[in-house]
Amino acid sequence: MPVIRKQDLGKGEDAFFAWDAAAKALVRAGEEPTQVSPELPRATMAMAVRFSLHMLETKAPGPGVEVRVAPWGAVKILDGPASDPHNLTPPDVIELEPSVWLRLATGVTTWAQERELGRITAVGERDDLSGLLPLG
Repeated sequence: MPVIRKQDLGKGEDAFFAWDAAAKALVRAGEEPTQVSPELPRATMAMAVRFSLHMLETKAPGPGVEVRVAPWGAVKILDGPASDPHNLTPPDVIELEPSVWLRLATGVTTWAQERELGRITAVGERDDLSGLLPLG
């Protein structure tokens, strides 16, 4: 099942760039980048996350790593071993909160900054997406 419906791609793109603009405005206003989390409607946040996960999946397709941004989506990316047919979870899993994911996807923060703060949960050998981010 796709992370975002085809007919919602335009809404998702608008939401992603709205989040990006709001976050960067907060940084310009003096907010610490690692604390940025614009107050946007829940539907906008959901669309921004789904669209950005779609962008990631398009950029690095494959079955090897699952990226989860609960509660709004998960995608499998990168080449590598696929999930066990009995388990359905690939050997590498990365979990992030929506605001952390969107900061990374838009380039507000870096993988190293968020990792150092303990905001990235990653299991497996391929637990660093810094080479794929930011997306926009």
